[in-house]
Amino acid sequence: MLALLIAAAVAMSAPPGEQPVDPYVQSDANAGATPFAGQAMWHAFHEQPGVDRIVDIMVDRLISDPRTADIFHGQDIVRLRRTLKEQFCYILGGGCHYSGRAMQEGHKNLGIQTKDFNVLVGDLQIAMSHERVSVFAQNRLLAKLAPMKRTIVER
Repeated sequence: MLALLIAAAVAMSAPPGEQPVDPYVQSDANAGATPFAGQAMWHAFHEQPGVDRIVDIMVDRLISDPRTADIFHGQDIVRLRRTLKEQFCYILGGGCHYSGRAMQEGHKNLGIQTKDFNVLVGDLQIAMSHERVSVFAQNRLLAKLAPMKRTIVER
């Protein structure tokens, strides 16, 4: 109950630039994966500045790519960037908490197909390479994120 009240308060006072959202229970479990142990992965991704650059490059590519742009049309891109940065920070062991919705709920009714998911993975790989994250570290993160496909892809 307390978590629901906190979520309701967050919905009424959206962060600057974000649209208010309906209340939901916030939990790190919503991130869709458990964090890596230790700080090695966090350091491999160049900590928060690196994660920020990776997410920004990936989102910029996704919203401008004609193959995925329609999915993001009308979405709160400011919130998307913030919650992706939180999610990656949490999963990479950076000590953040994830405040976004659960994966299935957050992607519901977006019509995401396997081909869309594959574009996202490709854009994430490009962003990680641009940040000079080692292929080993990239593959470890991708392996951790891969099971999310089952809850994100609708058809």
